[in-house]
Amino acid sequence: MMSMNIVYCKTKTKNEIQQILKLQKQNLPNNLSTEEKIKEGFVSVSHTLDILEEMNTICPHTIAKYNGKVIGYALSMHPMFANKIELLKPMFNQIKELLPEEKNYIVMGQICIDKEYRKKGVFRNLYKEMKVFLLPEYSSIITEVDFKNKRSLDAHIAVGFKVLGKYISAKQEWVILTLK
Repeated sequence: MMSMNIVYCKTKTKNEIQQILKLQKQNLPNNLSTEEKIKEGFVSVSHTLDILEEMNTICPHTIAKYNGKVIGYALSMHPMFANKIELLKPMFNQIKELLPEEKNYIVMGQICIDKEYRKKGVFRNLYKEMKVFLLPEYSSIITEVDFKNKRSLDAHIAVGFKVLGKYISAKQEWVILTLK
């Protein structure tokens, strides 16, 4: 069975981060058809190599690899990066409003699975491993999903995320979720 050969680990090399960026680019909305966005989901943020490396230094990203190739990732974003990515600033403001006392959380900045490896448990296992890697140190993992991205929203709820709240920013509706 193929899933037996999938390795889940923390990102350690620049090459792994470059593979994350390649997978990310393939799944940005402007690189997908309308049908693909509805059926398969999409990612909203395009990161730079520098910011992903900096984020990884503070808290390593969780990746899934098959035969040495990154086939999925879940990015870790420490709150110290709240002002580094314009699209995510409103999310961090919402987290402060919804959880004013919460100081020890990590944001899952983006999750993506290579099309060839979807529906094989990689999404669920990335979060399972991310919890093992991060929840001893952090009290929760928080993320947001574009309300239009039904596939992603349903998948997050299916793995145990709870809805914290919703808000609108730049004419998009976002759902904030938490996993403990």
